[in-house]
Order: sequence, then C-alpha cells, then structure tokens
Amino acid sequence: MKSKISTSNAPAAIGPYSQAITTGNLVFVSGQLGLNPATGDFAGDSIEEQARQSLTNDVVKTTCMLADIDDFQAFNAVYAEFFSGDAAPARSAFAVKSLPKGGLVEVEAIALKK
Repeated sequence: MKSKISTSNAPAAIGPYSQAITTGNLVFVSGQLGLNPATGDFAGDSIEEQARQSLTNDVVKTTCMLADIDDFQAFNAVYAEFFSGDAAPARSAFAVKSLPKGGLVEVEAIALKK
C-alpha cells in the first residue's frame, strides 16, 4: 500500500504530483529544485546554493538533473558534502534542456524509511 507524504519542511509541489510517496520501507521523493520551503524562492543564484538546498535525506538512489553540464564539477563538490564513500547512493546525472522555474539543478531520490 502506498501513502502520500506532504510536509511544509520541503518545497510545495508546483504541479499535480506528490512531494513523496512511501510504500513498505521505501520513500520515492519527487524531484527537488533548490527552493527554500518557507519562501518558495531559490536558495540562491549559484549551482552550489541550489544543490545544497536540494540535497537534504537515508538515500539509496538519486537522479540529478543539471540545466548546464558545465556545472557538473561544482555540483559534485556539494553532493560529496552529503554523500561519500561506501554510503554514497547509486546515481545518475545528466544535463536537461531546462528545469521548472529556471532552476539550475533538480534532484530526485529513493530513500529508506526508518
């Protein structure tokens, strides 16, 4: 059975989707732009600020979408602050033509529910 997760601690959905869905011991998190949940505005104008805001969970898989592949190294530096070594989740990362609201990065995750 699946259950919807909705929290004011994360940016509100900006379309017809759930912030996250849980089933069993898995949590499937919708893509997270670098938005401040309190204001709905981007956490900053840089890839580092937006990436840091996007990456805050026990994550087992991420899909990382960058508006500009030239930001890959800067994104990796911030990503390593959250995930590194043997505990780093499986990941795919790629450039996309554009992201909602003109974002620089969006991160989707699958996490373990404790």
